[in-house]
Parts: sequence; structure tokens; C-alpha cells
Amino acid sequence: MAKITILPLERTIKAADGVTIMEAAHEHGLYWPTTCGGQGLCTSCACSVEAGAENLAPMGRGELTTLAAELGEAAVRKRGLRLACQARVQGDVTVVKRGVRPAEALTFE
Repeated sequence: MAKITILPLERTIKAADGVTIMEAAHEHGLYWPTTCGGQGLCTSCACSVEAGAENLAPMGRGELTTLAAELGEAAVRKRGLRLACQARVQGDVTVVKRGVRPAEALTFE
């Protein structure tokens, strides 16, 4: 099992090899900002990889296209950005993503 440390939340979660960062977060009851629902079409879930970039599966063409269209390819590579809905874990990694928080149960009145 890999460990994903999420900053600034200061939370470390376990993840099975091959799951995405976002899938692992959801499995641990965390809300991860997204607009497209994890389809890799927006950049709402983008996070910067602080450590362990080598422990993520290589970036696919679709992920790079989405990020580069929004931010430019040079900025994506320089800042170590990945889409959490596409980045598959293969070992320990530390990422920074503001807005990640414990999911709150919906209440209906």
C-alpha cells in the first residue's frame, strides 16, 4: 500500500497501487474539488507534487493536453502539476491541493 500525504490538510491516507489520487481521497471520506467529476476534462482537481513524482504513473497525453491548454506545458512541468483524477499511485507521494477536506454528509430537511 502506498501513502499519499495531502497538504495543507496534513492528512496521510493509504492507497492501493493503481488507483488515482482522487479515488484514494474519496475512499477515505475526503472531498476533492472537481468540476468534470474526474473525467480529466477540467483542471479543478490539479495538484502539485511536492515529493514522490516518480511514484506516479507517467502522465498520459490527455492529462497533459488538459493541463497545458489551461496553464501551458512549460508551467505544468515546472510546477509539477498533475490531475488528481488521472495520476495513478505506484508508491508514496506528497501533494498540495487547497480545498481538500472531509466530505460532509448531506442533510435533507
